Amino acid sequence: MVLVEQEERVAAEMSCAAARKHVSSACVVTCPTALQRILRPDMALAVWQRSLANEVVAELESLELDEVDDILLASGTDALERALVDAMEQAGYSDMPAFRQDITMLASQHAAITGDYNVRIRLKVVETDACRKFHSDYVKVRTITTYLGQGTQWIEAESADRADLPDSADIRQLDAGDVGIFKGRLLQETPTILHRSPPIGGSDQQRLVLVIDPASREDELAIRVGGTCSRAWRRSTDASEPR
Repeated sequence: MVLVEQEERVAAEMSCAAARKHVSSACVVTCPTALQRILRPDMALAVWQRSLANEVVAELESLELDEVDDILLASGTDALERALVDAMEQAGYSDMPAFRQDITMLASQHAAITGDYNVRIRLKVVETDACRKFHSDYVKVRTITTYLGQGTQWIEAESADRADLPDSADIRQLDAGDVGIFKGRLLQETPTILHRSPPIGGSDQQRLVLVIDPASREDELAIRVGGTCSRAWRRSTDASEPR
């Protein structure tokens, strides 16, 4: 086990070194614990490049995105998987234990980085261009992964004025399954990395996106009172957020 962990750390260091040759404030890692690198002063984005587990892929393949509602859930990480059972059932999901466990694992990794063990989860089907502008969020850090469809796009802030050029080589994109942790404006007042939802409006494409943030003060109060705070909402009535 120790040898495996050492090999993973060495591989992560090499990936980060390779990434820094091209992007000074982005880092590619090969294991989830290495996402902690986002806390380095010079880092604005840490990307865990991964393939989803076969069990998760199988569950997602059976999912009809038109038949599920979006989920907004605040919970402590210790109670999150149990809370997801009810929230996903309310939103029209079938029983998807491997998918739930993957979300719970990512929330735990996020909490380990921020030190905030109450998290806010958004699981959303995206099919419009509601978030098409490159930006940085007003959070400490934000974890984003796309389970189905095109992944989140990102660009160096100094190149953002070239983002609208046809086939701009400055725009990078996460693959489905990749996990991106983006440093927000609460830790980096002047952002060096910006991100956006890929423009898919009018293309009939859909994306299933998970966004994890530290819980807000209102969320914290709800968690203390009731243990969890969750709701499902129709996409037609809420076009906000996910990336």
